[in-house]
Amino acid sequence: MADIEDVVTRVGSTLLRLVAPGAAAVSDVVIADPDGANTAAGDLVLAVAAATPADAEALATAAGGRGAAALLLKPPLAVGPVLDAARAAGLAVVEVAAEASWAQLVWLLRSVLDAPGAEPFGDLFGLADAAAAVVGAPVTIEDGNSRVLAHSASQDGADAARVSTIVGRRVPRDVLAKFRSRGVFRNLSRGRVIFVPEQPDGTKPRLVVPIRMGGELLGSMWAVVSGPVPEERAEAFADTAPVVALHLLRRRASADAERGRSAELLRTALFGEVSGRLAAARLDLGPGPLRVVAVDAHDEGTRLALADRLGAGIGNRTALATDHGVLYAVVPDEGGWPALRAALATPDGPVAAAGSAVDPGELARGRAEADEALSLVRAGLAAGPLAVYDDAWAVLVLHRAATAVVGAVAGVGPLSRLHGQDSWYRDTLYEWLRHPGDPRAAASALGIHPNTLRYRMGRVTALLGADLADPDTRVALLIQLVADRWH
Repeated sequence: MADIEDVVTRVGSTLLRLVAPGAAAVSDVVIADPDGANTAAGDLVLAVAAATPADAEALATAAGGRGAAALLLKPPLAVGPVLDAARAAGLAVVEVAAEASWAQLVWLLRSVLDAPGAEPFGDLFGLADAAAAVVGAPVTIEDGNSRVLAHSASQDGADAARVSTIVGRRVPRDVLAKFRSRGVFRNLSRGRVIFVPEQPDGTKPRLVVPIRMGGELLGSMWAVVSGPVPEERAEAFADTAPVVALHLLRRRASADAERGRSAELLRTALFGEVSGRLAAARLDLGPGPLRVVAVDAHDEGTRLALADRLGAGIGNRTALATDHGVLYAVVPDEGGWPALRAALATPDGPVAAAGSAVDPGELARGRAEADEALSLVRAGLAAGPLAVYDDAWAVLVLHRAATAVVGAVAGVGPLSRLHGQDSWYRDTLYEWLRHPGDPRAAASALGIHPNTLRYRMGRVTALLGADLADPDTRVALLIQLVADRWH
């Protein structure tokens, strides 16, 4: 038997939100009587008749007393007294999207409970065939980005635009532009059935039906027709949309759950908790070498947008995981990495860093390298927005050296004589040592004139009392300054 968290996950967050957890196993779905007398142990109780929080509270007490698994409510009924009554009875509470149809929800919940591993409404291509039979025209089912998810077997009477759509698995850009110019996609958000007349270029008329669930537009169905369609046939075509919507929602929830499992597997491999080689094989990342890329994305919206863009734009062999505000992407070094690098290395791109190319068994090392390089970009020590471990080796060496010696070299030698002076004393010495024999470059780094640099260095030299002509002295002072500035 499934538990309530599993049911909510598989139905998806578009329709359901778990407000209060419960421990009982789920066995059936029931639309509750007002007094809850028809509920039993393990039931998912749909509070269709509850109109007020008081109704919901009484139903929670009654259903909980009979061992029901969960109470499903529409907002704004999942409030304090209702939740208190549910918790006291050991009853989970699930909030249902306000726009959701109770009938659709019953159908979807029963499909989840009756066939946990199967598609509840048959194959999506079979649904396209059924819709084509209803409307009497060839049909495609498309997602919200005009990608073809399924099409009817018969495409008799289809035009060149439809053929290109099916071959390319998405609507061609020029065809999309034509439909947009006629306001088709704008009307999808509010219409039930949209008729699109024949286009000047010969593109045949279309009958378009939006696919919605819980107020969300999941996609659309497109039929290539010869002309205006009788109203009863158009309405019958529209009536198939709720069934397709349930299928798409179940499909998406299943895909979300699979992505979650894959992300957790990758995360554990990146932190050395499981074999990286095993994870790479299960995630179909190829034999390697692989690159681990860390992207600074503390905001959840940013993480989701980046994950969607990277997953869609880099290719199938891209694995994604998150941990403490960092989005990790793992791609093959050949093919995937160049594409990902180009996508991230833009002036307005997110702060990111990549480790070196590693064997699949060394994913944890690749992640550690990416994290280290990312920390340098965040601190402004390495040039961003994208730093690559292989290219930032000099900065890495200096940072590691500074971290290792900061306590051991502090207060040794004449550099302490500059403490208490204006910061330009130390800054001037630092840039002069970094650009030996090139006062113009040192002055440029400081944003001053070379003559000003010479004057300041005279003051610094006098105060230090050290032999700056001695190479060992210069190296020692630079190590101390790097340790002080970078720690």
